[in-house]
Amino acid sequence: MNLDNTSYVIMGGTSGLGLTAALVLKNNGAKVLAIGRNPESCKNAQDILGDDCLTLCGDATNPKTIDKAIELASESFDNITGLFHVAGGSGRRFGDGPLHKMSLEGWNKTLELNLTSMMLSNRAMVNYFLENKKPGVILNMGSVLGYSPSPKYFVTHAYAAAKSAIIGFSKSLASFYAQHDIRVNVIAPSLFATPMAKRAMEDEKIQAFLKTKQPLDGGRSGKPEDINNAVLMFLSPTSNFITGQVLAVDGGWAISDGQI
Repeated sequence: MNLDNTSYVIMGGTSGLGLTAALVLKNNGAKVLAIGRNPESCKNAQDILGDDCLTLCGDATNPKTIDKAIELASESFDNITGLFHVAGGSGRRFGDGPLHKMSLEGWNKTLELNLTSMMLSNRAMVNYFLENKKPGVILNMGSVLGYSPSPKYFVTHAYAAAKSAIIGFSKSLASFYAQHDIRVNVIAPSLFATPMAKRAMEDEKIQAFLKTKQPLDGGRSGKPEDINNAVLMFLSPTSNFITGQVLAVDGGWAISDGQI
């Protein structure tokens, strides 16, 4: 796919799925600004992406981070084609879990990490497109847990609520801003081998469960590169007639029982 003369901001783009997406965009001709909150991951991402791309350290829940990113990208690349919001994560360490055990901090932190951060990046990007009278694209990271729960091994109700809300949020944006040629879509992955999934990746019972829950290609965890084609398709300007869609990249999760 030819993405020459395009540029993208990736919130959460210095590790895991975001970094893999940044690299495939770059390898197809795009310029990329990848944002991460960990200085070490930012340095590593810069080394991987090279001098023709940029990295920025900042917290996705701080509105100043996306404002700085848009300013930097617009100055460096002249134009911003789109945003891929990947940033988010588990709230287990804050107290997310089954509702009867969930703490208020767990609820608030999980929504802030996954939903508020997305609202901030999407709002800033929409304002950029509107102010510059340009078409654009936003791709948000959801999860199959937003609509296909798995109660035995994946019980984080605040996380599920946030990921479900991302779908409604994105569809609502897609509907409202279609008249401005601003497209908004969602990718919903299942369990992928990322730093966030360390608990599940090291649990033999969960790995055995995946054999039947996401049975494609031998019943394995997803690899970051498994979302590459979806990322390229949604973010490409040639997909200018696609908006308000949710695409599961889940190895069959949502259509499989999963044997415990």
